[in-house]
Amino acid sequence: MRTYNNEYKMTGPPKAYNQIIILSPTPSFLERADLPFANDIKQYEILRMKNSFWQRNSAIFDIGLKKNPSEAVREISDLGYERHRGDIHKGEFFQQGGLITIFPINHSSPITLEFSGNAISSIEETKIIPHEERLAHHVRHPVSHIEPGDFVVHEDHGIGIFRGYSENKILNNLKIRNSNLKIENQKSEKFLILEYAPARKNGEPDKLLIPEKFQDKITPYLGLKTPQINRLGTPLWENTKRKAKEDIIVFAKELFELYKKRESQKRAAYEDNLFEKEVWDDFEFKLTESQEKSLEEIFSDLDKDIPMERLVVGDVGFGKTELALRTAFRAVINKKQVAILSPTTVLCDQHLETFTKRLEPKGVNIKKLTRLQSHKKVKEILLKLAEGKIDIIIGTHKILSKNINFKNLGLLIIDEEQKFGVKHKEVLKQKYPNIDILYLSATPIPRTLAFSFSKIRPMSLVSDPPEGRIPIMTFVLPKNEKIIKEAISNELSRNGQIYFLSPRIMKMPFILKRIEKAFPKTKKAILHGRMSEKKLLETMHEFREGKIKILISTTIIENGLDISSANTLIVDDATRLGLAQSHQLRGRIGRSNKQAYAYFLYSSKSLTPKAEERLEALLDFQQLGAGFEIAKRDLELRGAGNILGREQSGVVNRIGWNLYFQYLGETLDELM
Repeated sequence: MRTYNNEYKMTGPPKAYNQIIILSPTPSFLERADLPFANDIKQYEILRMKNSFWQRNSAIFDIGLKKNPSEAVREISDLGYERHRGDIHKGEFFQQGGLITIFPINHSSPITLEFSGNAISSIEETKIIPHEERLAHHVRHPVSHIEPGDFVVHEDHGIGIFRGYSENKILNNLKIRNSNLKIENQKSEKFLILEYAPARKNGEPDKLLIPEKFQDKITPYLGLKTPQINRLGTPLWENTKRKAKEDIIVFAKELFELYKKRESQKRAAYEDNLFEKEVWDDFEFKLTESQEKSLEEIFSDLDKDIPMERLVVGDVGFGKTELALRTAFRAVINKKQVAILSPTTVLCDQHLETFTKRLEPKGVNIKKLTRLQSHKKVKEILLKLAEGKIDIIIGTHKILSKNINFKNLGLLIIDEEQKFGVKHKEVLKQKYPNIDILYLSATPIPRTLAFSFSKIRPMSLVSDPPEGRIPIMTFVLPKNEKIIKEAISNELSRNGQIYFLSPRIMKMPFILKRIEKAFPKTKKAILHGRMSEKKLLETMHEFREGKIKILISTTIIENGLDISSANTLIVDDATRLGLAQSHQLRGRIGRSNKQAYAYFLYSSKSLTPKAEERLEALLDFQQLGAGFEIAKRDLELRGAGNILGREQSGVVNRIGWNLYFQYLGETLDELM
């Protein structure tokens, strides 16, 4: 059930009702998308008479009902709907005099109640274009999808605006002699309509009709600036492409020299060992098809005598750690030391537990290195690393310290690579130029993603969900206490645990007070990065053990928690989070075969257009394995500005992100 819509607009005569039921935006209704709420209202009238829950969480309005607008507004507010001005989303309403427009969660369109004096005189639907219908008109592309109104790039004709589809039967009725219409290959039955700049001042825009089978030449325009629409039939686009290619060739040569230097480094090729099978057999799950393929690609890199540098992209909980573990073990049996870089101590502890359980019985010496350890312990670890007595070190930024020396570092694994800056990633590479590097990420940063798309850095994609995994039901709604209380109550009723996320530490005591009042007998705790490391780890341990049922936390939980009994996430102010970050947080739940629920709540006052786009994308990509698509959409929303530096960003803006990396990839292929 979709609980958020970006826009609504009239598409025909409004549908009129004699009677309508409006349901409260509570989890009990949101989580049951199959209820026929629009049918047979009589049965709900009976329920409301007999059942106190239905009395509190539903309202029925009839034409002729004696009720003044202020009473109706109070009743709608009591249900949990938020007042808002202008365009509304599900869970919101607004009033203009004797008109009240509400977007019920159990309707696909907003409903307007019109009052004459103290009685309802009409109930009408405000038509919208349903999200599913809009999706049906999307054109899918390798990087994103496009909708009517989006800027696009046609490789041969330049930057235009996508205006939707046109069927062949419509084309037959067009006056082809019209000078502003150009058609390519009239034999195709379905065309994409692209709009370009008018041929003359104040003229009608030119239209280009592209047969659907040639849509591969069309890509979304991705850049930091609103692009200039091209004119058809002029040399400007060809000149723009030529100049862009010249700039790209110069840049590609610089990149080529950089990676040529890296490839000039040599190391002994890795060898497999029958001993590895004992470790693989300890894995309680069967590798998915994409895990096996990714592992083959990694081992193929290690079989060569040049250092590996590979990115593994896989959604949260899709088994990237297992690939890292097997890669690390191959390095160890080839007499190499392994460093695993993690963004948080919480994730370090989780990796230490996993690696120790699987590899220590095979004789592998594994230690961790974080700021929590004593000076004496750190000194002892550094000495053993230098002597080669530690095979695998798992740590935070501390393993990048200048005073750390390895006897024979062979492999660096960077987990959650999006959490580290370029300088962090280069520290060990510069000190040990021939080491192999494996980057792991659910939502790679734009720069990393761009390098992989342009073939600069090989990428493996883990796309299959683990067996039994269920997609997380995601809801985006205006914030109200009713949703929060019932979501918590529902999860507690099945003996589960709840993440309550607040992006601001200063609000957490107030949230704790509210939840304490509603659930006084339930153990709850606060977690944030300003706590002492000891207290932080103690709290996490208690939550992992199930002693704490409600964890009020900042985004510190984004990485490193794998708790199968935590299956409800409530985000207090979702507008403050980035798209990739929201998806990462959503990945903290749904890690078992139980249905999980994520509630991204927002204040209508703080819903900016950019925040709205991010929230819409969360709903677009609810399916399992959506992390890669989320990363690509995040790149689209954030732009390509910092991918390659200021000079190259200018080139990107002239021809668009997709075409830029196509040309960059082609140029690198020629150089290689």
